[in-house]
Amino acid sequence: MDARFLWDRYRKHLAVHEPIGLWLDVSRMKFGPRFFEEMEEPARRAFDAMDALEKGAVANLDEKRQVGHYWLRNPALAPNDDIRREITDCLAQIKRFTADVHEGRIRPPHGADRFRRVLVVGIGGSALGPQLVASALQSPNDPMSIAFFDNTDPDGMDRVLARIGQARLAETLVLVISKSGGTKETRNGMLEARRAFQNAGLDFARHAAAVTQRGSALDKQAETEGWLDRFPMWDWVGGRTSETSVVGLLPAALQGFDIDALLAGARDCDQATRSRDLLHNPAMLLALMWMHAVPRDMVVLPYKDRLELLTRYLQQLVMESLGKGRDLAGNVVRQGIAVYGNKGSTDQHAYVQQLREGVNNFFVTFISVLSDRSGASIEVEPSVTSGDYLLGFFLGTRNALFDNDRESMTITIDAVTPRSLGVLIALYERAVGFYASLAGINAYHQPGVEAGKKAAGVVISLQTRLLAHLANNKGKAFTVEQIAADLGSQHDAETLFHILEHLAANPGRGVVRRPGPTLFDATYLIP
Repeated sequence: MDARFLWDRYRKHLAVHEPIGLWLDVSRMKFGPRFFEEMEEPARRAFDAMDALEKGAVANLDEKRQVGHYWLRNPALAPNDDIRREITDCLAQIKRFTADVHEGRIRPPHGADRFRRVLVVGIGGSALGPQLVASALQSPNDPMSIAFFDNTDPDGMDRVLARIGQARLAETLVLVISKSGGTKETRNGMLEARRAFQNAGLDFARHAAAVTQRGSALDKQAETEGWLDRFPMWDWVGGRTSETSVVGLLPAALQGFDIDALLAGARDCDQATRSRDLLHNPAMLLALMWMHAVPRDMVVLPYKDRLELLTRYLQQLVMESLGKGRDLAGNVVRQGIAVYGNKGSTDQHAYVQQLREGVNNFFVTFISVLSDRSGASIEVEPSVTSGDYLLGFFLGTRNALFDNDRESMTITIDAVTPRSLGVLIALYERAVGFYASLAGINAYHQPGVEAGKKAAGVVISLQTRLLAHLANNKGKAFTVEQIAADLGSQHDAETLFHILEHLAANPGRGVVRRPGPTLFDATYLIP
């Protein structure tokens, strides 16, 4: 295609939204000439569904729950006075607690004048959003640094604790984030953190605050033990859409970020994406482009180091919301969009080679940021800065992919700020909701995740039975198949093998492995 054609197409298909500082260019997506006309009726239904959701309709049908993350940045939208009051009261509580921490009114009990770092214990949406915001906005002058326990990996937690250092635990505030209070990974992280504080001679309760539903096991524990504070989570906010709730706002506020600006960006983006003009509503445009591109994968390439975690954040938001086996009518559909990516121009030296020359099973979303840095840049060549090169690599990659029949779209923002992050978060939240309506699926449940949790519980139960069997037969060695037969779990022999190998590999577990002629002839015992 000649340059004039592309320029004309760009001007036609660039959605400019100056009030929220965002442009969306879909000109390099190769939809047909009647595409938007054909999508008018499905889009109308999606707009109607979103309008009903914002007014309080039960949108999570499986769990019979409302979906209210849009109310968080505009409480006036909430369907009743109680919810409006809860949102505004929670925001006031966040600000009050943060001020008390920063000014030393809430302080460590062991001599330090104030808390200087925060450890977030959470998983999934309770970590990914706060991690994205921390990575995007952090600076050396933040009043508090941040670290995360976001998995149940003991070695990973040891590494985090080593970076903090035992001496600095006395200045560390812990936020334990779990809606139900029963999420195993978060519970394990809390217990590991508690032990680390105990080993340092510190009272964990005087360093901890809970973010959870009222009346949950975690809420009761925090109240009984006298934790520093307890913040509410609501059943109408899902984990992957919780960044504008206390889940995201409290860690951001403690780091010194402008949470009012983040909320304002999300609120203004919500307003912009209520427009029913398909060509100028950026969230609907995104959803429509996904409909055009599916079943291809979504590659997200932000050309900004501060946005390097955006892809991880979007993996959960998009894949957990849209990866569904059945539609709303119960028909098997196998919907979903796989999301991956890193950052530009790092990917010039990683997998862009395959994107241009390999299997054409993807589309790209570029994220471009106009501002290079807060101050002026040096020239690395006459009239050229390092930021100019970043732009050059972005535009060059975009052109190289398009020249080889690869589709892409580009989101442009002015700078990475609390406000622009709020805009991006709200943009993708609404795009996910629109796409789900267009595809006829439920974006707000996660049966696959729940199935994985239940399957993990079965493994832990089998391990408990296994250890009891070995303990009752101390000194006697068994092969895997013998144990499986004794437990009546022959079909679980492979699972038992993995459990036994894991137990034997870790000191203090009490299980000894004796090698055999082959790997599967090894025997196991508790001496």
